[in-house]
Amino acid sequence: MNTLNKALRLLRVFNDKTLSKLAGEMGISIGYLSEIESNKKTPSLDVIKRYAKVFKTKESSILFFAEKLDINKRNNFKDNMRNNLINFLETIEKIEINEKKAISNRAKPPL
Repeated sequence: MNTLNKALRLLRVFNDKTLSKLAGEMGISIGYLSEIESNKKTPSLDVIKRYAKVFKTKESSILFFAEKLDINKRNNFKDNMRNNLINFLETIEKIEINEKKAISNRAKPPL
């Protein structure tokens, strides 16, 4: 998956927004947002601007994940930083999913 698309999805998840809620806040369809997050569509600059506005960040901060770097350079700081941020957000996402499952399981009465 493209790191920009993955970062956009994780940005939404990290901020505890549903596809429906974010699409509404951005003024785009849920289907289009889903296609962006699942790497079926490339987000336009206008969509990046909408993400930046909703999440109160700079467009350049979001575009950092789209930057193509020289793959021949080893230990490139930006590459490492980008990958570490993505891994960090994915780890948080997994923890939250597991916590929600645990809470759900505790809430179910025994049969």
